[in-house]
Amino acid sequence: MKLNLKIIHPKFFTYGILFALTITIADLLSKELIFALLDKTPGQHIRVTSFFNLVKVYNTGVSFGMFNDLQYGKIILIIGASMITIFLLYWLSQSEDKKIILALSLVIGGALGNIIDRAIYGSVADFLDFHINGYHWPAFNLADSSITLGAIILIFDEFFNKKKHD
Repeated sequence: MKLNLKIIHPKFFTYGILFALTITIADLLSKELIFALLDKTPGQHIRVTSFFNLVKVYNTGVSFGMFNDLQYGKIILIIGASMITIFLLYWLSQSEDKKIILALSLVIGGALGNIIDRAIYGSVADFLDFHINGYHWPAFNLADSSITLGAIILIFDEFFNKKKHD
């Protein structure tokens, strides 16, 4: 099996990379700014609305705190996320569909933000806390939101893009 390393649309690939880097920078800056604000706040907690708080949480695992106690977790998760990101970059380089390029850029940008966090701090900084009646959704960040939105676009495109299936 020969891997085609030719970039199909260099302009779209460049835009995709620039958008991914913008997401990464926005994620890292938002974490720095919010955590700096929370460091000056008693209890490191800010109630924004009746259902939303800003909090300071470090997640050493993955979604919902899974694998928090995994031996060598930091290294395993960095390598795993990096390998997936490399695959997504290849997919991005081969894509001609602007919607797919947008979705992949969102996922890549978010993944890079969380990879950088994990590499520097050994965990991912989360600060968005939604709750209702005492039940809290696990805290998350801009990178997580970006990854989720990109994944939703990819899933919807796969199931509802009639041209692809014809």
